[in-house]
Amino acid sequence: MVRPIDRPTDAPAIVHREPQPGATAAPTEAFPVPQDELPRHVAIIMDGNRRWARGRGLHEMEGHAAGVETVREVIRHAVRRGVEVLSLYAFSRENWARSDEEVAGLFSLLEKAITNETSELVRQGARVRVLGRMAELPPDTRASIQQALDATAGGTRLQLNIAFNYSGRTELVDAARKLVAAGLRPDEIDEDVMSGAMYTAGLPDPDMVIRTGGNERLSNFLIWQSAYAEMYFCPVLWPDFGPVDFDGAIVEFASRQRRYGR
Repeated sequence: MVRPIDRPTDAPAIVHREPQPGATAAPTEAFPVPQDELPRHVAIIMDGNRRWARGRGLHEMEGHAAGVETVREVIRHAVRRGVEVLSLYAFSRENWARSDEEVAGLFSLLEKAITNETSELVRQGARVRVLGRMAELPPDTRASIQQALDATAGGTRLQLNIAFNYSGRTELVDAARKLVAAGLRPDEIDEDVMSGAMYTAGLPDPDMVIRTGGNERLSNFLIWQSAYAEMYFCPVLWPDFGPVDFDGAIVEFASRQRRYGR
């Protein structure tokens, strides 16, 4: 019996989502790409864990567990390729709408992953930052996250952002509240000031946003920061996404001409 989850007061109501059809992997182009053509900041919407599990007759949590294995390999590969910032969308505030069993399972999986992977993240030179409302998470989850933040504080090879209990619109609300609390006048607020109030303050905006699983939308992820990001939609379900797929996204990124609206 799963203990009912204490949800934020403004979290969406619990809903049932119908299964969606899966997608097959597409071939990727060859690598390498010159270092100066790499994206500095890659953001990934990791979609398809549940569909991956359903397609194999497994419990949905098996899909999330398989997704953690993919996270491990993608982090290693991002370090190998020299990506400076990697942002992963792990749990949205909309995910509170899922069942108590799944939400509790996701929290438990996160805690175990942090415990098991912190030493590897330190070895990889990754520094972890959590994007989202940590205060709304269970105490044990917050404690595990804080341990990882403290242990990886000296990392210099990769800035790893984990968006957990994250919403792009909530981030904008929190940034506005922060500026109001600081007493800023309207004429003192511009885009640079807003960026400095975001969870990602001090980091470059994403150069590329990858979404796996075949869907083509941002789903409320880094909506301020991704204004000029290159979008890359991949049909591969997240647990099947690997270094070859990552390289394919980078090759595609390098082939595009970025105009920034000009």
